Amino acid sequence: MMHFTVGNQIKLLRNGAEYFPALEDIITHAQHEIYLQTYIYQADSTGIRIGNALKLAAQRGVTVNVLLDGFGCKDLPKAYIDELRYGGVQMMFYRSKISPWTLKRRRLRRLHRKIVIVDGIVGFVGGINIIDDNDVPNNIAPRIDYAVRLEGPILVPIVASVHMLWRRMAWSKMRSVDVSAVSNALQSPQQTIKAGLKAAFVLRDNVLHRRDIEKAYMAAITHAKSEIIIANAYFVPGRRFRQVLLAAALRGVNVKLLLQGRKEYMLMFATHAFYSEFLSAGIEIYEYRKSFMHSKVAVVDNHWATVGSSNIDPFSLLLANEANIVVLDNQFATELKSEIEASIRSAYRVTSEEWEHSSMLKHFFSWMAYGVVRVFLGIIGNTNE
Repeated sequence: MMHFTVGNQIKLLRNGAEYFPALEDIITHAQHEIYLQTYIYQADSTGIRIGNALKLAAQRGVTVNVLLDGFGCKDLPKAYIDELRYGGVQMMFYRSKISPWTLKRRRLRRLHRKIVIVDGIVGFVGGINIIDDNDVPNNIAPRIDYAVRLEGPILVPIVASVHMLWRRMAWSKMRSVDVSAVSNALQSPQQTIKAGLKAAFVLRDNVLHRRDIEKAYMAAITHAKSEIIIANAYFVPGRRFRQVLLAAALRGVNVKLLLQGRKEYMLMFATHAFYSEFLSAGIEIYEYRKSFMHSKVAVVDNHWATVGSSNIDPFSLLLANEANIVVLDNQFATELKSEIEASIRSAYRVTSEEWEHSSMLKHFFSWMAYGVVRVFLGIIGNTNE
């Protein structure tokens, strides 16, 4: 169940162009501790820039703890990892054992969330990895993604979650761990002035919060009255999610989906398996083909909004460690909605007539991809498809 707090300062950050300068600035001013957790860390110009800031922080006595996913960072050069460690950055890898020849569930569980906490008083949550926006094939337009900068009582559960995961990973690797009590310096919610936004931290893990993000989406969709607008890179929703989305459209809610038009993986074609059903119900589908859209955001009724790391697919909703922020505020929701609509104006609208008259091969391939997803869900033991 989501726990909302009030009095939060939340700033929307658009792409790495806004995220990385904000991140570098707060790292530069850190006094006690920094926790950075991400799926991908690339040793490109952006990664080196953030890494240099982390090393400088460590060298002036700040505790710097970096947790990276073993699969997402499998190509991070050992020489660069050693450079960070020699610079005082403490690093661990989440599930570093990777085998291309197995579908063992435990090895499919990845650290996909992107969280940074500095001194327990400023945090960042979103979908942006530590990678240059322009690190895309063929020099096309920069990728699209979002994060939020956070201050206020919402940081209490985020700090607790970050500390807990670091402790658990240290324990699993039989390493000593020193988690400071910096977070105690946070103002308690009772002391916080009520000015600010109402928001909740929603995570997904494989223990106590297995369906929290999915339930947050479904509750908002179920209670939607006028509009649902979702921008999601990897969109392969489960049966229950599809049902509430279709029900909303059929009761007159305007539903818009902005999806990734550039297919990076074969399984992304599984999204097409739902096009006929969605289009027949009046759901508008837009494909962003200008560049790679990695957004994981949504707005409902110009009031409910979410920004985070979770896609709406089996990997995010059933396996990965994810983190989203849900905000209840008209101004923030309107700002995020205007961003999504700007991307929609640059996107390609898929019409029902066009889709129904598209090639049989395209339809067959989409259902074949979805069949592979179904087999995958059977392997991981999901029963809700």
